[in-house]
Amino acid sequence: MDRLDSMRLFTRVVERRSFTDAAHDLAVPRSTATQVIRRLEERLGVRLLQRTTRTVRPTLDGEAYYRRCLAILDDIEDAEGAFSGAIPKGLLRIEVQGTLARHFVMPGLPDFMARYPNIEIAMSESDRWVDVVREGVDCVLRYGALPDSDLVARTIAQLPRITCAAPDYLDRFGRPTTLHELAGHQTVGLRSITTGTLAPFEFIDRNGITRMEIAAPLSVTGTESFLDGVLLGLGLAQMPLFHVERRIETGRLERVLDNYAIPNGQVSILYPRNRQLSPRVRLFIDWVVGRFL
Repeated sequence: MDRLDSMRLFTRVVERRSFTDAAHDLAVPRSTATQVIRRLEERLGVRLLQRTTRTVRPTLDGEAYYRRCLAILDDIEDAEGAFSGAIPKGLLRIEVQGTLARHFVMPGLPDFMARYPNIEIAMSESDRWVDVVREGVDCVLRYGALPDSDLVARTIAQLPRITCAAPDYLDRFGRPTTLHELAGHQTVGLRSITTGTLAPFEFIDRNGITRMEIAAPLSVTGTESFLDGVLLGLGLAQMPLFHVERRIETGRLERVLDNYAIPNGQVSILYPRNRQLSPRVRLFIDWVVGRFL
């Protein structure tokens, strides 16, 4: 096995956290995989993997080598694909916020994977801020405001939002028709995992955006728990329309303050600034942009 094949095997062991699974993926005996990694560690003079009876994890040196291997293998694939017209293939690592995954990405994946059967997708769902370089992620799909970072951030959609609440809550606290009537109301707070702050209520007026803090007896960090809290009648909320449209239609939630416009929710795709995008990443970015048109 040459050096490039050794790199491919090593990256697959890291991604699969298993010699057995990596060997199966690359159609080599497990004994061969173990031997290749041992020789690779001997040649580099460092320990790349921490082995236990249950799993295999990269050491700090292993994580650094893994990132270098990814960059090298992606560059080779990009160069060969440009000249041969080869069909994009390989592992695509994406991080997606849960609600975006369920409403926009997952429904279209059968079509994407039928068109590009040689692309394998490893998708993780999280609301946390991901270190894409350290964690080996190719691109991230995010909803909402973005913190400052060195990543390239491309805005791909502006989704409408509404103010709403459960009928039970509105029966108890009243249905506000003006911003002044929000006094005495409460909200289910959505707390940022990154900053720990609660998202304020926002309304657009002739002076720009008015932000209002409303009492939040309950605050959560997960978008599904956020929705559950609102459905249970625990407070008002400002939410993306796509997330609650069915509940509005069935009467489980009611729109309020519709005469007050609120800012749209921004959807962005992010990727490392200093990494050459492989053909499969470019394909995915173009495809996911189309999912929001």
